[in-house]
Amino acid sequence: MRRLAHSVLVIGALFVTALFVTSCGDPSGDDANAPDDELVLADSFEPEGFNPIGGHGEDGSSKIYDGLLRLTADADGTPALEPALAADMPEVNDDATEWTVRLRDDVRFHDDSRFDADDVVATFEAVLDPEYASPLATAYAMLDEVEKVDEHTVRFHLASPYAAFDTRMLLGIAPEEALDDPVPVEESALNTEPIGTGPYELAEWRRGEQVVLEANDDYWGGAPEVRRLTVAIAPDDNTRAQRMQAGDFDGAWLPPKLAETFDEVDGVDVVTYPSADWRGVTMPSGHPVTGDRDIREALNLAVDRESMIDAVLAGYGVPAYTPIPEVFGEYHDPGAVFEHDPEAARRLLDEAGWTEGDDGVREKDGVRAEFTLMYFPDETIRRDLGQAFVSDARGIGIEVSLEAVDRTEFRPRIPDDAGMLGGGEFPFDPDPQVYTALHSQYADYDETNPFLNPSAYRNDAVDDALDRGRNSVDDERRVESYREVQQEYVDDPAYVMLAFLDHTYVMRDRGWAGMRPIVEPHAHGVSWGPWWNVADWHADDE
Repeated sequence: MRRLAHSVLVIGALFVTALFVTSCGDPSGDDANAPDDELVLADSFEPEGFNPIGGHGEDGSSKIYDGLLRLTADADGTPALEPALAADMPEVNDDATEWTVRLRDDVRFHDDSRFDADDVVATFEAVLDPEYASPLATAYAMLDEVEKVDEHTVRFHLASPYAAFDTRMLLGIAPEEALDDPVPVEESALNTEPIGTGPYELAEWRRGEQVVLEANDDYWGGAPEVRRLTVAIAPDDNTRAQRMQAGDFDGAWLPPKLAETFDEVDGVDVVTYPSADWRGVTMPSGHPVTGDRDIREALNLAVDRESMIDAVLAGYGVPAYTPIPEVFGEYHDPGAVFEHDPEAARRLLDEAGWTEGDDGVREKDGVRAEFTLMYFPDETIRRDLGQAFVSDARGIGIEVSLEAVDRTEFRPRIPDDAGMLGGGEFPFDPDPQVYTALHSQYADYDETNPFLNPSAYRNDAVDDALDRGRNSVDDERRVESYREVQQEYVDDPAYVMLAFLDHTYVMRDRGWAGMRPIVEPHAHGVSWGPWWNVADWHADDE
């Protein structure tokens, strides 16, 4: 067996984009930088529950649960994985179908029960068991069996080679006893009464108002110095900004334009983190307009990504052409781009038989070049990007109607109407970034997971390259495979990708040290940002 150090990305110097932009001036007063042991933060989203089988913290962001591995970052921000409940990094066989993990023997759950191999087996088996109806089951489809080797060793048997399986070991581990009753995840007591091994415990959850976490004094990694985290639920962006200005919060996630208003506020820092979090427009294959390959290519040529980033994101982002961003280092193909060329887009449509009518909207074979673009009504960034997209599409003779659609109504309309969506769930390996977004295996609409391959994209060459990248354990072969994915994609795009966001946060200076930048996934909010490693913070004695 070989011992796998990590299969995550080496971002290195690209993290110079993770800027800490500090406001002018320091808080006044002798005690201005004296740390309080409580932080009050504001988030736009309320958790649906705290059950790891239901998806809570699957990306390693949970403060309540530990995975076998956890996220870390080098001084320059390069992300990596390191042992957490595992005693050391997994041992992997030559074709990455067996992953053996030795476990720590000094860990207890919040209910004081002892952690061992039975808990690991029970957690992963629950994800796979249809009786639990876990939304994560698709992500763990490669897992065939979890074997208890002994009390402190487990072995994962995969149905096929999967080089990125270590990213799946971020999943939080729950006690076996809490998973004894195989009920659907939404009925589990873990949603409201979580039992983990992590640095914080749930002390209070007032729905619609706030979540309170308190430090676990018996944490195997050492009790956190930040003793209490209060997260206020404030869905409205402007409300969070106003209350942050009023001093109600120590930190908050804000859209870029609102975050930028804090640049001159004394004692408040604006912090940006790079991400693999994309925004783009789905192009449903079954629609007579969005399913047309020439329409897709023309729209990719017509959209002015740079202008969108400047106007909508206040410059906090980079253009997106495929789902694989520059922060993926050598996996990213810098040649896989669409030049901004509206004239070329118009010529393409002319040659394809999409002719302009008297009102400037094109038509072909009796089909008018028009479609609806949905967005979530509480997402101002998606709305504003949608408005810019509508304008650019109209410039080449395509009529797009922008419609705010509630999430519950949005889902069943995915096969028929375009959507302003986002993605980038696990920015630590290219496979989870693109496989379910592009592989034809997920092209048939699944009402339980409607956001898998939402364009119903089918491309045999892309499928082949995705499978090679997923199953290979050779780094050079994987790089070659994912570059081929991007090259094939720009010849036959599945989306109109627009931008990769830089996530923006504001935080008040409370005299803490230990914050480190890290590339972030699609998920954001105060589980991420400066607070992703809050359990490691310490008082700044300088």
